[in-house]
Amino acid sequence: MFSKSRINESTGRSDNARAPEAGPAPTSTPVPRPSMEMGSNAGSSSAPKPKPAASVLSADLQISGNMRTSGDVVIEGVVDGDIRAHLLTVGESATIRGEIVADDIVINGRVIGRVRGLKVRLTSTARVEGDIIHKTIAIESGAHFEGSVQRQDDPLAAGSQSSASSAQSAAPRPAAPAPQPAAAPQSRPQAPAESSRPAAPKAPMDAKPGQ
Repeated sequence: MFSKSRINESTGRSDNARAPEAGPAPTSTPVPRPSMEMGSNAGSSSAPKPKPAASVLSADLQISGNMRTSGDVVIEGVVDGDIRAHLLTVGESATIRGEIVADDIVINGRVIGRVRGLKVRLTSTARVEGDIIHKTIAIESGAHFEGSVQRQDDPLAAGSQSSASSAQSAAPRPAAPAPQPAAAPQSRPQAPAESSRPAAPKAPMDAKPGQ
């Protein structure tokens, strides 16, 4: 037989054990953490891109053809053709045969052709044979220059017009029609020439004897 006291004690202990479970569980507040991705993207977008290094053409290099770039070029070799760049530096051992166009041009070597640039500088070792179209120019003592100098507010724009005109002049023109041979004059039949000599008189007939 079970006594009532033991039953009450067992029920009281079970209620006490369940009492803490009935209460609300403590909640922990999350601590905000800085986003690493946002910081990296913001830093990369605001940081300026590094400027690419200048292209260098060594002294043992020879190029036949035109060159075009939006960066900087340093030429120490030989180039047969036109060059278009942002900053062009012609070394002392360089030789360029063609037109050079750039925002900033520094010539230390030899250039045979027209030069067009916003800023043009001829050092004491420069040898230029051609016209120079510039906005600002500086020629050091000792530089050799043969040609004309012309100042323009936008010398780079003059190249498109000159190239267009040169292309038109280089275009083959239609050949002129060959001249047709002149018609030969028609010969008229000549009238038979009349004899201008008078007819010879007839000799008189001799009379017969005995009449």
